[in-house]
Amino acid sequence: MLAAQESGRVSGDAGLVAEETLDEAGSQPQQNNPLVRRALDPRAGVSTQRRLERDLKTAVREGGLALYYQPRLALASGAIVAAEALLRWPHPRLGLISPATFIPLAERTNLITEIGGIVLRGACLEAVPWLAAAPGATPPIVSVNVAARQITSGTLLGQIAAGLHASGLSPERLELELTESTVLEASLETTLTLAAIRDLGVGIALDDFGIGYASLATLKGLPLTAVKLDRSLIRALPEDREDAAIVQALVATGHALGLTVVAEGIETEVQRAFLAGIGCDEGQGFLFSHPQPASAFATRLMAMAGEAECG
Repeated sequence: MLAAQESGRVSGDAGLVAEETLDEAGSQPQQNNPLVRRALDPRAGVSTQRRLERDLKTAVREGGLALYYQPRLALASGAIVAAEALLRWPHPRLGLISPATFIPLAERTNLITEIGGIVLRGACLEAVPWLAAAPGATPPIVSVNVAARQITSGTLLGQIAAGLHASGLSPERLELELTESTVLEASLETTLTLAAIRDLGVGIALDDFGIGYASLATLKGLPLTAVKLDRSLIRALPEDREDAAIVQALVATGHALGLTVVAEGIETEVQRAFLAGIGCDEGQGFLFSHPQPASAFATRLMAMAGEAECG
């Protein structure tokens, strides 16, 4: 479980998860549970809403939130090169509650700032042991989702510094994921903040790329290191000829801009083979792994390192 900040609060909003996070976690959302539906219904009574808010405050204070990690693999070699940190709230009474639900609740109760700092710090701390898990190999980077308000509030640099300082993690092993909508709203100040993040050595990935928002001119003006192709483009590959052509063009565009191209939502070997064949660099999805706790992910790294030595 994630521990609360040891001293002070890290300011900022946190767009910590996407709506599909529960599916990525390999667990069924609990919104079908009538207790959850009643607790989360906007029309629910004030006492019900306040109880859930109190529960969330308790989870934040007592380390009741958890991070799981979904690996990202190099499609050419099969090596694990990164892992995306995904936030979960295992509620003691209601079960696993979708982050798409409790993050808005955290925003309403002003908990989002603290959660954002906890997640960034926790991901940095939990990524440190990966270096020892695979001695002699390049350790995976850890990728953390952030939101526009973390940037526009001017607190993201402080969050990064706090996480790196507390953990000792090398900046080159941290990557931040931004959505296309965040990029669209980028001001000069935001662009300068992103440039400062890159100057630290931290990577910046554009999430959900290819769904029609960011222009090539916008991408060219940002200090990105990677783009992640939206899962909706991968789902029907390679049978859907239009999607196949679009993905091939996006891979070529990413490479022309000097970026690593990552495909999300890979579920079949046929999809993996097609993406590898057109030069897509990395992949993430159920074909490779459901998200795992940090300890299980480290165990997998050790197992793969052992297999490599035997090979």
